[in-house]
Amino acid sequence: MSGERSGGPERAIGSGRPERARLFVALDLPADVREALQEWRRAALAGGEGVRPIALQDLHVTLCFLGWRAIGDLGAIAAACAVVRGRGAVELRLGEPVALPRRRPRVLAMALEDTDAELASAQAALSDALHAGGFYEPEERPFYGHVTVARAGRRARIPRTALLASPPPDLRFHATDVVLYRSHLRRSGASYEPLERIALGSA
Repeated sequence: MSGERSGGPERAIGSGRPERARLFVALDLPADVREALQEWRRAALAGGEGVRPIALQDLHVTLCFLGWRAIGDLGAIAAACAVVRGRGAVELRLGEPVALPRRRPRVLAMALEDTDAELASAQAALSDALHAGGFYEPEERPFYGHVTVARAGRRARIPRTALLASPPPDLRFHATDVVLYRSHLRRSGASYEPLERIALGSA
């Protein structure tokens, strides 16, 4: 799973160290897809406790998690992400709900069907470009396209009933943008700030 691992803090005031940002690159989702996932999640998690839903506007498909990077590298990172510009919209379909990781799952996610491997191809191009720039260390396991819709709290678990709930809508869609995000960590959960948007192209 392309996850969002924890890292070091941003520059402490007066530390003299360069300011850093927690970054990841993600596929943006159309508004109707995010709304459909929200509706499905609301029903699937009914009655569940200790599971925090991801805000509607923050639903996305993580492609490469970069971790903490120097602010001064943002321009070069954005330039590397431009490798996918104009390659064409990605056609996807909502798949089945999954709990991740397989052992001791902490995340409820929706798998994505990537029939023509367009998403996997775009992710590989990004991975290669960011790795070449020294900004990303590719994961050993194969890329697994999914949308995280909820996270379990420290003492909570993803309810099995969520995986047995009525299936999500049979929704096929085109995703047209990749976004470089900055993740801000707060006690209430992470919030995501878009820094650079790269257009894949129209459907």
